[in-house]
Amino acid sequence: MLKNLFATHNMVKEGFRRGEIPSSKEAYGTFLRIALPSIVEMTSLALIGMVSMAMVGQLGEEAIAAVGLTAQPRMIFMALFFALNVGVTAVISRRKGENDQEAARSCVRQAIYIGGAISIVMMVLAVLLSEPTMRLAGADYDTLVPSIAYFRIVALALPLNALTMCISAAQRGVSNTRVTMVVNIIANIVNVLFHYLLVEGRWGFPRLEIEGAAYAVVISSAAGLIMAIASLMKKNAYLHLSLKDSWRIDKPMVRSIAKIGGNSIFEQMCLRIGFFAYALVIASLGTAAFASHHIAMQLMNLSFTFADGIAVAATALVGQQLGKKRPDLSLMYGKIGQRLALIISVFLCAFTILGRYWFTSIYSYDPYIIETATGLLLILAVIQPIQTSQVVMGGSLRGAGDTRYVAFTMLITVALVRPLLSLFLVFVMDMGLTGAWYAVIADQMLRLILLYGRFAQGKWALIKV
Repeated sequence: MLKNLFATHNMVKEGFRRGEIPSSKEAYGTFLRIALPSIVEMTSLALIGMVSMAMVGQLGEEAIAAVGLTAQPRMIFMALFFALNVGVTAVISRRKGENDQEAARSCVRQAIYIGGAISIVMMVLAVLLSEPTMRLAGADYDTLVPSIAYFRIVALALPLNALTMCISAAQRGVSNTRVTMVVNIIANIVNVLFHYLLVEGRWGFPRLEIEGAAYAVVISSAAGLIMAIASLMKKNAYLHLSLKDSWRIDKPMVRSIAKIGGNSIFEQMCLRIGFFAYALVIASLGTAAFASHHIAMQLMNLSFTFADGIAVAATALVGQQLGKKRPDLSLMYGKIGQRLALIISVFLCAFTILGRYWFTSIYSYDPYIIETATGLLLILAVIQPIQTSQVVMGGSLRGAGDTRYVAFTMLITVALVRPLLSLFLVFVMDMGLTGAWYAVIADQMLRLILLYGRFAQGKWALIKV
């Protein structure tokens, strides 16, 4: 039964086939060559982020909560870049499949224009609106000042982050995940190094505490951008750029990016509004509860990175095969990603259950926080298999350009179900922080049903990019 479940010849029905289906060994090998660098990259970023947060955690629960409160506002200010990158990856992967290298290179140039202009505007807004943003995020008397200080400094890195993300999205579109892996891992090693030097003041560096953590983010973002630009300067690179290229605005290409990215903007706004509203519910439960929640979210984010690494490969391969007029292989690669996600989720569940006390003790010595966070990790173990599958299904649909349906799904599940159900369970049913996490289970399950159902229908194969 397991052999049939994972066999490629069972993934595509006879009537949908457009040619020969590769063997399981060949197809899984192709998928993993793209996915493994992305998994290593995403996982390393999450692990390094966890180490950085552990350093901040030594300053106390207020420091953990203050940094945690900035997470969703930062994502809101970066939402446009995430949407832009979805369009960049989808368009470039399709052009790669069509073997149109010049169009792919033009897409990178236009994305750099758009991302650079938007990022400067968002940086200025983030700095000017830092105090009201943190108040809205739920900062209290003990977290307001440090959260504002941290948010203002990391806002300076928005243009750096935006351009690095744009270039990485382009490289993923042509399956060059090894480049993005190297860029992001090295940048985040720099991040950890300067966290170590600046948070508590070591090797002659000043002790800057939370502000030091923020400066570490800015320095590492600059390092990442330098390496990302260098990856485009190599003459043998598929996406090689030069000052001699035409840097004029390419309106048809901008429209192609906007067609996909426009729906993704709506998706991102649904995500950010939903996550922000959900975070407000958690923040209302107090500093200790929010700190416990943020610790558990560190491991949930780690789980997401495994799935996101697989989703990167699914996005690229689905788009490339559609460019080659092989929707049957797009379907096959999407299903391969979902199968691999399920395998990984088994190991994640085991680690979460068995290592929950060790994991929470890394961040805090407070008995209440440890007890609360370990309880949340048991709920996370239920979420992980659902989460990994729905993330890959979403990535497959984005690769096909079906971003409108993905946006619709996020509106229903993240923007409506999660915050509204958490309000009901927390305040009406008086279930506290546990109730808020039960709402996450409902959100993730509904998301999986909607995304998997859409992918199985195959309507995405008809979308023009």
